[in-house]
Amino acid sequence: MTLDKTFAPTEIEPRLYEGWEAAGSFAADPTSNAQPFTIMIPPPNVTGSLHMGHALTFTVQDTLVRWRRMQGRDALWQPGTDHAGIATQMVVERLLAAEKVDRRDLGREKFIERVWQWKAESGGTITRQLRRIGASLDWPRERFTMDDGLSEAVRQVFVTLYRQKLIYRDRRLVNWDPKLQTAISDLEVENREVKSHLWHLRYPILGEPGQFIVVATTRPETMLGDTAVAVHPDHPTLARLIGKQAILPLVGRAIPIVADTYADPEKGTGAVKITPAHDFNDFEVGRRHDLPMPSVLDRQARITLAEIEGDLMAIDGVADPEFVRSLDGQDRFAARKAIVVELERLELVETIEPHTHQVPHGDRGGVPVEPLLTTQWYCDAATLAKPAIEAVESGRTVFVPKQWENTFFAWMRDIQPWCISRQLWWGHRIPAWYAPDGTVFVAHDEAGALEQARAQFGPDVVLTQDEDVLDTWFSSGLWPFSTLGWPKQTPEVARYYPGDVLVTGFDIIFFWVARMMMLGIHFMGEVPFRTVYIHGLVRDERGQKMSKSKGNVIDPLELIDTYGADALRFTICALTGPGRDVKLGAARVQDYRSFVTKLWNAARFAEMNDVRVAPDFDPAKASLPLTRWILDAANTAIAEATAALEAYRIDEYAATLYRFTWNTYCDWFLEFAKPALAPGAPVEATAEVRATAAHVLGLILRLLHPSMPFVTEELWDRFGYGPTGSLIRTSWPVAEAVPDAAAAREELDWVVRLIGTVRSVRTEMNVPAGTTTPILLRDATPATLERAERWIEAIRRLARATAVRALTDALPPGSAQAVLDEATVVLPLAGVIDLAAERVRLGKERDKAAAEAQKMAKKLENADFVRRAPEEVVAENRERLGAFEAEVARLAAALQRIT
Repeated sequence: MTLDKTFAPTEIEPRLYEGWEAAGSFAADPTSNAQPFTIMIPPPNVTGSLHMGHALTFTVQDTLVRWRRMQGRDALWQPGTDHAGIATQMVVERLLAAEKVDRRDLGREKFIERVWQWKAESGGTITRQLRRIGASLDWPRERFTMDDGLSEAVRQVFVTLYRQKLIYRDRRLVNWDPKLQTAISDLEVENREVKSHLWHLRYPILGEPGQFIVVATTRPETMLGDTAVAVHPDHPTLARLIGKQAILPLVGRAIPIVADTYADPEKGTGAVKITPAHDFNDFEVGRRHDLPMPSVLDRQARITLAEIEGDLMAIDGVADPEFVRSLDGQDRFAARKAIVVELERLELVETIEPHTHQVPHGDRGGVPVEPLLTTQWYCDAATLAKPAIEAVESGRTVFVPKQWENTFFAWMRDIQPWCISRQLWWGHRIPAWYAPDGTVFVAHDEAGALEQARAQFGPDVVLTQDEDVLDTWFSSGLWPFSTLGWPKQTPEVARYYPGDVLVTGFDIIFFWVARMMMLGIHFMGEVPFRTVYIHGLVRDERGQKMSKSKGNVIDPLELIDTYGADALRFTICALTGPGRDVKLGAARVQDYRSFVTKLWNAARFAEMNDVRVAPDFDPAKASLPLTRWILDAANTAIAEATAALEAYRIDEYAATLYRFTWNTYCDWFLEFAKPALAPGAPVEATAEVRATAAHVLGLILRLLHPSMPFVTEELWDRFGYGPTGSLIRTSWPVAEAVPDAAAAREELDWVVRLIGTVRSVRTEMNVPAGTTTPILLRDATPATLERAERWIEAIRRLARATAVRALTDALPPGSAQAVLDEATVVLPLAGVIDLAAERVRLGKERDKAAAEAQKMAKKLENADFVRRAPEEVVAENRERLGAFEAEVARLAAALQRIT
């Protein structure tokens, strides 16, 4: 069948993917004798839709998986989705709200039924979209963090850790979302810039009338819960107050002035009000000084006086219990305004200054989070972290790039107790039951809890299960082994754990990677993966972070619709360096679609010139310099592409194949081959060139398949390299012996460099494209002249040359020249172009580039600019400076070429 004029991804991609999936082409085989290769997908939220971050990480993973599969490895790429507690509950609550139904009216059991109903109807969006990008996941093995098997694993881990005293209940500060009414993780908190004020408040010194200690705060409403004022022990003026007491305005309670290095003498007033129940730093100060920790905000972020009612006392001009009682039940922000007004009335406000600062907000609830003192379930992360730290220190798990190990160590060595409970309905319900007296029984199920209760109490008692669910990261932390069937000892657990590589972004090193390391080592006795490959974030083409507010969010599905999945995938590969953010825009994808088109057109050219697969072709029998050269170049490309993938240099893999395919094969080999493919050429030469062209095209398709699976599979099928859909399981290329490779390389590389040099000079000198000129070689050896004669047809055609001959006389006036090995290449241009005008033009362009380089260098020498500007802006300026300097050098060299 003749190839169509253009590659049509919208028609070809779905057909090929459906064929692969139906044929089981992505399947791992636990019974295989092949060496396994395992990648665990970072499970996307079941509520999710494909975004550019997904496109990046899944393209990189699929490239690695397809490559290893072609190397003969038994590749398992484990698919699945995360139940996404908060996100999913919010989605279903919004659907209920549209029906004017509140989940509390519906009840927990009915609400959970509605969530499962929603998942069945709408939860497969992300997995359908992953198919669009070509992800070769082992779909029959798809798991969900709330399915029966994974839920069993969660219960087993919880019960085991509880019995090992590594899970416990405690009253500590958490990030509390007043809108969603649950504790949330740090990853679910985003800092937003808020314009507010810094209030400087006077706290009277007990026993020293008219004397005050001034504290600065952005949150006057929490002062009702102050239990101390902290001063740095070395503060020059305030240290004398340490050990004395201050009177808490409005409340009237006497609070100690304590020495603590948390108080920064250079910041604010030098004194800090300490509210242990409503600030994480204050909580630590409170623990160090054994301070009371009364809560003055409830779970709706309203003022509550229950824990301070007994402290209220009237002090003329300082405290008024009736005013404080009037605040009970008020929203925190309304209370703030009322408190400031009252403090101003009492003349206890020293100054108010405008203040812009970062305020933590819930990323889903959208309201400021409250540090709230609540009783929650915690995991002893510090104990679990120690073996994980040792595993990285000893090299059992390696980070790529290695610098991310420092980030891992910094987090893990300062790890805090992990709050694992959430006040939601959707999620893994905590397997803990309470007796009427509050005794807790932790078991795999209610029957186990009742058995424990009988052992303690004798007669049966009514048990009530804990209302909370587990943090989503708890179940996803088990992903590398729970998805394989653990706690059952399945063949998959034995074969595919530990995995080979985890591919993920740096933003979840702590939240996901660390938890998998801790839980994997604890329960499996081994690290969950040997390598952690950390990629950067996807940004827009200017390096800006994508956000809806900026209007620069790129939809990968729209790019696939417009340019095809291969173009998007190869763009991502080409731009993905180790740990480097990817600057991506539609223009970049369009550029790499041209590469897909180039490959397709090369295949069409081959087809039109009767290039066919020769099953008996043997590279070792190649006799022509041209065929030996391209086969040798293919060996180099195979070695470089393989080494790049081994080193997780996805960008270098893509760059190698781009250069080899576009430049070496298409622009040089096929051009050099045209005379041999033309009618009347010697039969033996034509046959060898055709067979070589088909062989190398097959190598290109195999090498490119991991990054561009669709166009390569289509061409593989259409050219008959193997049965339909077989490229995905075809072996990865290895180098093959080529006779006299060095001689062929020297010969053809010289011809390529000669033509390239002439083309560069012609371009720099603005020689009209259709104009031909002789090429003169000065000081060329006889061997060089003989080589030029052998390739005269190609040189004439590709370098727009009338002849190539030795220059033995004086240099012709008005010539341009360039050095090539021992010879000087001379182009006589007198009468072809206005050389004087070219000198002026080149000089002006050089001076302009030099001025821009000088301006850019001066900018980068400004330490203030480098310190204040965003990192990506500084990097972009350095990149531009390098480009200007290179342009100056190029133009200076061009001027030197004119005689």
